[in-house]
Amino acid sequence: MQRLIPTGEAARPVAFAEAPQPVPEPSEALIKVEAFAPNRGETFLLEHPRPGLLPGKDIAGLVVQAAADGSGPGIGTRVVGHPAQGGWAEYAAVPTHSLAVLPDGIDSARAAALPLAGITALRLLRTAGSLAGRRVLLTGASGGVGHYVTELAVGAGAELTAVTATPVRGERLAELGAKLVHELPAAQGPFDVVLESTGGPDLQLALSKVRPGGILVWFGQASRTPATLDFFHLLGGPERVTIQHFHYAGAPYGPDLEALVSLVERRRLHPEIGRIADWTQTADTLVDLRERRIRGKAVLLTGGAR
Repeated sequence: MQRLIPTGEAARPVAFAEAPQPVPEPSEALIKVEAFAPNRGETFLLEHPRPGLLPGKDIAGLVVQAAADGSGPGIGTRVVGHPAQGGWAEYAAVPTHSLAVLPDGIDSARAAALPLAGITALRLLRTAGSLAGRRVLLTGASGGVGHYVTELAVGAGAELTAVTATPVRGERLAELGAKLVHELPAAQGPFDVVLESTGGPDLQLALSKVRPGGILVWFGQASRTPATLDFFHLLGGPERVTIQHFHYAGAPYGPDLEALVSLVERRRLHPEIGRIADWTQTADTLVDLRERRIRGKAVLLTGGAR
């Protein structure tokens, strides 16, 4: 079969290679991949790929071999999955606890856009707690996670302010009900909850906008610049603020995937896809994703997608 492997080259980060079809573990199903969605974090891993890296965590496709232990969906079932790696290929082995069945009304492209960004959004908002009537600030808002967080938070009754680099990158967020600012200093606090994903100097500035007793959830460092906090500077800011580190990972992913599929099916969640292309265009798409030239998610089709 064909799969994409890292090259270590910035301009062409992946290339096609012949590879054996994966042999599933007893608790894994073999999926014929119809669509996959790269994440910006994966583009960073490709800059200096570790030996043996097989990228790809967000896929949708068809079960062609059911799990030997009897768990999970049967042959011929359309699914969305979140494997640990190896999804940028014609076939992928996925633990059944990280699969969800797709209804006929959700195509593979939209489904592939769900896993990492959608699971992150769900778990991030659970960490933040009840949002009804609360003021929320979201930095780095124009990517896949930001669109899901915005739609879910506004739907839950939050008053959300989103920070985006440009008005164009924020257009859809405004349609979803967010108030937009394009520089963090312009965000008018205080906020009950700050969801911070850029790091660098923005972390301390975002922290200064939290109300006394509020919470800042730090879930990314898109700027790729470490943050520095000055204890004495904080003395002049809000008191008793909680800073919570967040990372989405932790299987099983199936229940959250089922929740995301249900939200899409009921039209309460709308994947924001900035590009759909054939997987022969993966290398160019990865570069554009890394350089923030794609709003929302990018999806690559391997052929035969519904």
